[in-house]
Amino acid sequence: MTRRRNIASEILEGLSDASAYLAGRKAGVRVTKVRVPAAVNVRAIRTRLKLSQPDFARRYALPLASLRKWEQGTRKPDAATRAYLTLIARNPRVVAETLAAA
Repeated sequence: MTRRRNIASEILEGLSDASAYLAGRKAGVRVTKVRVPAAVNVRAIRTRLKLSQPDFARRYALPLASLRKWEQGTRKPDAATRAYLTLIARNPRVVAETLAAA
């Protein structure tokens, strides 16, 4: 439980710092800009990993219905999901191991 409390404290401190920075009350905060791809080929990632849709969704904690819609082109993943899918594409083993350990 202590570890969770520490992580929660760090998150809250970071949010407080970000809020102060945006309000102009804090200088010297390190800002990291992240480029999220405009599009991700979900089917190509899944196919390269040789996983069925249900297996891919289960392994990476994604809603199966959403995965199907992304692959069919009827919906597009949001920015956070595109970033997550990019991470899966680049290092699927680490993502799967991290989720399994959680």
